[in-house]
Formats: sequence, structure tokens, C-alpha cells
Amino acid sequence: MDIKIRRGHGVSFFACDHPAWSGTAHGFSTRLGGVSPAPFDSLNLGAHRGDAEANVRENFRRFCVAIGADSGALVKNHQVHSDLVRPVTRADIQTDPAAPGLVEADGLVTDQPGVCLTIFSGDCIPILLYDPRRRCVAAAHAGWRGTAAGIAARAVDAMAEGYGCRPGDILAAIGPGIGPCCFETHVDVPDGLRSGLGKESEAFIRPLPGGQKYQVDLKGANRRWLELRGLSPQNIALCPACTACARDLFWSHRLQGQSRGSMAAMIQLV
Repeated sequence: MDIKIRRGHGVSFFACDHPAWSGTAHGFSTRLGGVSPAPFDSLNLGAHRGDAEANVRENFRRFCVAIGADSGALVKNHQVHSDLVRPVTRADIQTDPAAPGLVEADGLVTDQPGVCLTIFSGDCIPILLYDPRRRCVAAAHAGWRGTAAGIAARAVDAMAEGYGCRPGDILAAIGPGIGPCCFETHVDVPDGLRSGLGKESEAFIRPLPGGQKYQVDLKGANRRWLELRGLSPQNIALCPACTACARDLFWSHRLQGQSRGSMAAMIQLV
């Protein structure tokens, strides 16, 4: 399976190209195709960035049209950099696409068609999960703390324990996020990964000359969490795009701080 860039209704986004995903509307946004001015130019989907509400509302409308989702059925998370995954229903839908996310969690899961799970990123790793047998979806935001705590594994657990999903049936798409090429850290991040993944973490940690800094592969670590939870490697698609490298396509929190827009990842059963 591959995640490829697509363009629809003037909006550029990434999505999994395999037919097995056809039971969902899903996508990872870029910064292209919206109406927001600089420094939010142009497809800003973040309600807290300082952009005008009317711009955010229109950007959501455009992105949802492009991926085939319903902008009037969004359930948005309010991320807390944890491993918390919450089940949601139609009762959690927010009527205004420009409103901030309300569900305090880094993962959302549902089996209700029409509920559009929405999580946000600006370098962190967005993960979408889909079980075509049980018709269940999940979305997770994996920063380095969430990655270390195993948010991807927790999302699989929530699907299995709450909805009867079998890990071998689950498809995963790991979207655009900062790559090891640009994610240089001090020892706190490697130590966090080691506390969660143990010896499995070493494959995703590269010491840099001098011994004070490290390059860390968050996408690879999240893929490993999914494999350890029983997902088949061929059912895991990983987008190689780095949000810090490709500044023409993405915003990067690491490079731009708060003066930027936000990307979103969405998935909805259709």
C-alpha cells in the first residue's frame, strides 16, 4: 500500500491509494488550496492559530469536498500529547467546522458511519486506521510523547476491545510528519522511546557525532508499535514526506513555531 498526493477541487492532499480503503473518505491535508492569508496560507485548518473563523470554515469545506467527507459531521480532538483514545459517536459532532476541538484525547475511534474523525498536526505523526470487516475507524495524533507511550497501539486496542476488531484485519496509514532527517533531539526523546518500546526502539534512534544529540524516526517507531499489536506489515502504508523538509507543502511547528497554520487528518466511514 502507498500513500500518494492527490488533487481535488483545487486542494492538494495525501491519501492511501489501495482499493481496500474505498469504504472510507480519508485524507491528510497540506497547506495548499485554501483561502487563508500569510502566515496561514492557505489551507489552515487550525482554530487556535489566529486566522479568521470564516477562513477556517471555508478551508474545512474545501478539504472535505476534496476527500469526500462531510464538513458538518466533524468530531475534533483537543490534543493533550498522551496515549488516550476515546470512543465517539454522532453526539460528539460539532456543528461549526471552525470551532476548536473538544474531545480531550490524542486518539478517536468510532464505528458510526458519517462521523468524521479529525486530528491535527504540525510535525507530529498523524495515523489513520480502518477495519473493513468490522467497519470501524480510528485516528491518532502521535507526537514524540504519544509515540513513546504507544498511542498507535492504544488505538488498535480500542478498536479490538470496544468494537471486536481483529488486528490482522486493520489497515493503517501513517501520514506526513517530521522525518529523522530533521528531527534532532536531546536524550529525552530516545529515553522516552526506550521506556515504551524497549530494545525495539534502537532501530529508530541514531546518535549524532558528539554524543549529545540524536536523530529519531517517529514514523518508523509508530509502524513498529502497529506491527507489535498484530497488524500485517503489508497493511501499513507510510508516507515518506517530511513536514520540515517540504515547506512548500506543509507547515512545521519545529521550524515556524506558532506563526503558522495547521494540517489535519480525517477519516469517515461511507
